[in-house]
Amino acid sequence: MRQRITFLQEPQDSIDPQLLKVTKASISTEEIKAAREDRVTFAFDDLPQELYRVLKVSHELHIRWISPNSFDTIAPLVSRLSPGLHLFYTAQRGSNNSQLLCPALKKVFGDLDCLSPEQSFTKLPAERFSQSAAAQYYQPLENLKDFVEYSKYKLCYNNRPACLVRVTSLLDASSVDFDFDTISHALTITAFWAPRIQNLNIEGTSEKDRLEVGVLSVEAPREPEELSLGGFLTVVGEDTKPKPTLFSFPARHHPLQSTFSASFLEPTGLHPTLQIQISSSTPPTEERACSLHAHLSLPRTIFVDKYQLSDPLFLASKNLTAIHHVTTSVDLEAPAYTMDIWGSSVLLELAPPAASSHAWTAAIPLHLRYLLPAFETSGISQIEVPYPVVFWACVADEGSKFPINPFDRVNIGYDGLFGPKTMFYHISPTAGRLFNTISVPVLDLDRSKYVEVGTAGIVLLGFLWVIWTLLRVWNKNGYKGLNTKVDEKKRQ
Repeated sequence: MRQRITFLQEPQDSIDPQLLKVTKASISTEEIKAAREDRVTFAFDDLPQELYRVLKVSHELHIRWISPNSFDTIAPLVSRLSPGLHLFYTAQRGSNNSQLLCPALKKVFGDLDCLSPEQSFTKLPAERFSQSAAAQYYQPLENLKDFVEYSKYKLCYNNRPACLVRVTSLLDASSVDFDFDTISHALTITAFWAPRIQNLNIEGTSEKDRLEVGVLSVEAPREPEELSLGGFLTVVGEDTKPKPTLFSFPARHHPLQSTFSASFLEPTGLHPTLQIQISSSTPPTEERACSLHAHLSLPRTIFVDKYQLSDPLFLASKNLTAIHHVTTSVDLEAPAYTMDIWGSSVLLELAPPAASSHAWTAAIPLHLRYLLPAFETSGISQIEVPYPVVFWACVADEGSKFPINPFDRVNIGYDGLFGPKTMFYHISPTAGRLFNTISVPVLDLDRSKYVEVGTAGIVLLGFLWVIWTLLRVWNKNGYKGLNTKVDEKKRQ
């Protein structure tokens, strides 16, 4: 098992290396203000049997969990997704064991609405997503309590205290990534904690495991597409003092000072409109072609009608340019309770006004599905819709080599919709909780019995009226046969 722990600081918060205490088994210092990234790589031999069986028949598997609470980012860890659990999956070619995936996910993450990749996942077109997984799944997930409990018993062998503390700390993480592919034959778990004041007290979990600790701060880059970090690196158990380092690398994801908020116009009705308010329309650079986008992960209870968004005049009235991607096979009429797929993902290009520091808005029309009738709801059910991801996509230089970035993050849903030489400039959300709540009218089963009785009574009265009318006609005229005259010419 290999471990890498990185503390990322703003330049004004940089720590004096003389305050770092390095021993044969630990590194520590007083409180520091920093973001933290933990990356742990497991070989197949380190994994529980049920995970080993799933990964053995997988070509690639990428899981992203994002906290529902808003958090700050720091370069180079600035990429964003909608809150919840995202999964991108490709089965081994010729494998028939994909049915192992959903039971394993439920065991690790709790009660997910996942039946099988064939039933619950949506497909990504291979010709457009050559660098991405073949299938996608999403579900809102409030926290990682189930994963933490699972890890305590399955990953922390012999209940090692250091392991238990680190696993429990995932309850406070802002995001957690899980990555596997057949090339590496290893599972990598990467957790991120937003910048905060915290203790730096890291101990090695085992003599045979390699633990690297870095304390880095953001430096001024030499090129616009690059990020630079400087600070100190220490391999616990090998180094006796921190080693200074300074390095630069091309970065796929960059931060912006702009912010946005997302809310539904009231009253929402059955066709709600998501309004995105952005603090500035100024692009991140004038030297490259850039376009502004919003990426939505929509549960099955709500969807976008791509045919409605095909009219240029209608799009212009909403400050939209075009819809570039929507999950295929979106049934526009089906109730939510008859569907097995998780929902749909949508990529929209926004139409910002002329470059300005003034706030502006874009509107996205959505549509609700009929929900399952329920008891004790008073005819109203609540659904939550995750915040979109809003970013500028700019063309990078031909010579940019993003894979050499040690903090590069790919397979996040929307990156595969763009070319490999694309840089993303992320706009941060301002809300405290990254979900919007909508009230949806549903059939109240507590009151529906009156409707059922009334409907049956009306049908019965209508039937009796028809019988009574027929009897009146019978009693008045009796039965009369009709003599049909046949035309002579037609007989011939």
